Amino acid sequence: MSLRQMEYFLAVVEESSFTRAADALHVTQPALSHQVKALERSVGGALLERMPRGVRLTSMGRAFLPHAQLAVRSARQAERAARAAAGVVGGELHIATVHAVAVGMLPGIAARWRALHPGVSLVVREYGSNEALEEQLERGVADLAVGPEPKEWTGPVLRVGREELVLVVPFDDPLAGRGSVRLAELAERDWIRCAMEPLVEGQPVLDWACGAVGFTPRTVLRTEHTSTAVRMAAAGVGIVVAPAHMVRGAVGEDCVLLSLDPPWHRPLAVFSRVPLTGAAAAFAGLVAAEQDRHGREGQ
Repeated sequence: MSLRQMEYFLAVVEESSFTRAADALHVTQPALSHQVKALERSVGGALLERMPRGVRLTSMGRAFLPHAQLAVRSARQAERAARAAAGVVGGELHIATVHAVAVGMLPGIAARWRALHPGVSLVVREYGSNEALEEQLERGVADLAVGPEPKEWTGPVLRVGREELVLVVPFDDPLAGRGSVRLAELAERDWIRCAMEPLVEGQPVLDWACGAVGFTPRTVLRTEHTSTAVRMAAAGVGIVVAPAHMVRGAVGEDCVLLSLDPPWHRPLAVFSRVPLTGAAAAFAGLVAAEQDRHGREGQ
């Protein structure tokens, strides 16, 4: 079994066709078929079922697929890491993150990176939850992740600062003139909820926090993305809790931000499967430096 054979197998699965896969790989169809058959012999059974119009995975193929994907991704990641070990000289750096961090924090960091390291392009992969982010990084989709600090992670974790979670209200809201508000004061207010809301003790953070002060939040609208939820709050649909850096960086001019009393914070981190070297280490250092600078400016 070889890495090339797994790459050929994945191409056939992605294209659902030997012909299209051969074209995408720039090889002949007989050569592609030969490599896939050799792979099937090595695993002891058929991975693909040849159909009149395309192919589909067998039960063995479905079991084999995620492991082949991880092997190929890990090999590509290893190649990038090896090339970067001597310094930040070229290539691509793959970064995984959650939507709020991608919208609020990464644009300024990416611009700074381009100025410092123009030879290294960035590939950003966004996920809808911390759980999905950690799962996909474990599968090898990126060189490193930037997001809320993971609770249980076996690889390197570099804490780079913290983010404040704030309330978002429109300019004409009765609370708009205040700097902070206690959560208990909001028992009668309408709330906007986001699918990306983090979990605390197995519950969405708002349910957990409001329950602790004696009420259940009255949800009037649910969205997929934090940025959409903030726009809805700015329009007066309801209150939303969102990371301050995301609101200020993306849509902060149309709304008012209120700190919670006591304030809500969560740590941010850069984490990876393997020790950070080369471009990955340089990017982690830049994230830490930028967060430290913003922290000093906010004091």
